[in-house]
Amino acid sequence: MDILKKATGWCKQLTEVGLAVLALAVVLQVLFGANVAFFPVDVVGNIVALTKSLGSEGLVGLVALWILYVIFNRKEE
Repeated sequence: MDILKKATGWCKQLTEVGLAVLALAVVLQVLFGANVAFFPVDVVGNIVALTKSLGSEGLVGLVALWILYVIFNRKEE
């Protein structure tokens, strides 16, 4: 069981790092535009497209968004 706790901890830390990099990419693209040297992908454009696709799905998109919100905001026991 200790191995599972370690693996879960690694996954949580990797997710936090990924979210931090994503937030950094959004801030840099807002400040400097879509042509940021360190991020060759249009992060803001992809987020807008994802939001648009979830919004066009109606209730299914709202449920999917709610599930993602619950997953990222779970409290540690």
